[in-house]
Amino acid sequence: MAKKDYYETLGINKGADEKEIKRAYKRLAMKYHPDRTNGDKDAEEKFKEVNEAYEILMDKEKRAAYDQYGHSAFEQGGFGGAGGFSGGFGGFGGFEDIFSEMFGGGSRQRVVRGEDLRYDIEISLEEAVRGTTKDIKIDTLVACDHCNGSGAENGSKVETCPTCHGSGRIRRQQGFFMTETACPTCHGTGKKIEKACKHCHGDGRLHKKKNLSVKIPAGVDTGNQLRLSGEGAAGENGAPAGDLYVVIHVKNHHIFERDGSNLYCEVPISFTMAALGGEIEVPTLDGRVKLKIPEETQTGKLFRMRGKGVMSTRSGYAGDLICKITVETPVKLNEEQKELLRKLEDSLEGQSKQRPKSSSFLDGVKKFFDNLGK
Repeated sequence: MAKKDYYETLGINKGADEKEIKRAYKRLAMKYHPDRTNGDKDAEEKFKEVNEAYEILMDKEKRAAYDQYGHSAFEQGGFGGAGGFSGGFGGFGGFEDIFSEMFGGGSRQRVVRGEDLRYDIEISLEEAVRGTTKDIKIDTLVACDHCNGSGAENGSKVETCPTCHGSGRIRRQQGFFMTETACPTCHGTGKKIEKACKHCHGDGRLHKKKNLSVKIPAGVDTGNQLRLSGEGAAGENGAPAGDLYVVIHVKNHHIFERDGSNLYCEVPISFTMAALGGEIEVPTLDGRVKLKIPEETQTGKLFRMRGKGVMSTRSGYAGDLICKITVETPVKLNEEQKELLRKLEDSLEGQSKQRPKSSSFLDGVKKFFDNLGK
């Protein structure tokens, strides 16, 4: 089933600012919150949609990626914008403050979604063009197997913290100001454990290296990001895990340079071929192809080979391969070869039609100095 537009989900315009997004979220979250809908499944789904829309639109980078690529930006194989992230991602931190406002902290145990993680991966141009699968290893937090994420030793009681009533936060009135801090009794967990788990020491999570297989779609480029939902750090108190963002870096190639869906390469040809024309083989990512060089070809001439570039992930069409010709000056000539070139040079002396650029340049230089003398 297709996802609704995030702006439509919150009932706001695409240009809405942060205040409008928060206001719309608070209104809808109160309307569809499970504590107020008595287990209504449709309301629960709507609440999840509202939460997802709020998470994306309140994060500047995620919102920019969504505005550019839509929902595909947050599916494995979808992309975010270039520029990447500087570290961990925000998660649902803003939700706690809003729920605290709506429900006054409540008596429910505090749950915190796991942190989003970033992994930078380097691939070759060939892998980027054709797509590939990579095995990676990440260092993350997983639910403790010994206590099943509860933080309590087997048989030990886990109760709601009597000080903060499960919210993990304490509010204090100081004159006209209201302050909120982590609960000193449970240290923000919202629970009171009789005996902490000896493996995770009451946290409910452990550091662990996890192996993952990442499918990289064809056409990716440096700066693209793949989102692996639920592969980030485990949440607290049974909350959902965060996501893993795999950031793509494509290595420089020894032949090709890439610009979007187009590929560029420099093709050297001999002085003789440039003058007389001929046919050469040039490389593409699909193998060798023939390129016809017309006579009188000059250095810098560009030849476009349609459809020999990179398949665009957005348009579905392949770009072009653009070959730039470089006429190579022969080196380490023997005396016989030098003499042949001198004879050629003598035969061209005064032939402006055969040297149009040189003649034009020399005429320009002459006029320049003539004008200086006036």
